[in-house]
Amino acid sequence: MRVFVFVALAFVTLTSLGKTAPLSEADLKNLLGGIRQNRSTQADFQEERMIRLMMKPIRSSGRIWFQPPNKFRREVKGNSPSVTVSDGRQLWIYYPNFKSAERYPLGKGSPLDSTVAAINSALNLENIENMFQINGAKTEKGYELALTPRTPSMKRAFQKLDLKINDNLRVERTDMLLPNGDRIVTTYSNQTRAPVPASIFEFKPPPGTEITTPLGQ
Repeated sequence: MRVFVFVALAFVTLTSLGKTAPLSEADLKNLLGGIRQNRSTQADFQEERMIRLMMKPIRSSGRIWFQPPNKFRREVKGNSPSVTVSDGRQLWIYYPNFKSAERYPLGKGSPLDSTVAAINSALNLENIENMFQINGAKTEKGYELALTPRTPSMKRAFQKLDLKINDNLRVERTDMLLPNGDRIVTTYSNQTRAPVPASIFEFKPPPGTEITTPLGQ
């Protein structure tokens, strides 16, 4: 479960570049509205996980797809590949190297509901005003947003979520501080709003896959 939280919540930003000017409440509202209208549906990503007990960060890369309000797919490439898929009703995590998959139910009070809500908020910024305290600033090359969780469930997932947004109102980089002091920094590129086929958010375990249900459902 902890591995899923660390990996899946991987969408988030920040390091200050140049001078910044705080956004007023009205400016922040307009910015969020503009971002929601310009949200990406596909993007490549590169990620670094800084773990306190390790000298070097763990690096990974891949691609992500998203369809509002709650469907997403995240494919990690490299030596430790994985596929995370949510159709809004259940979530799958598939590990090709081990030919194993984990299935988690969503909704009806599932322990993963708040985690998936955080993922969706980071991807399309829907409803974030209710879940986070938000501070924003205008920079020389775009905007920076600092999100602090309001609810206990969100606070258990991470301490702070920072987003760096370019002048085209697309999230370029995210930086997440976890409760134990570890960080996940993700950079996005090749973003597009091209339509995503429904099949992208469907997952069928390949033959021979060992399937587990860690939540017992």
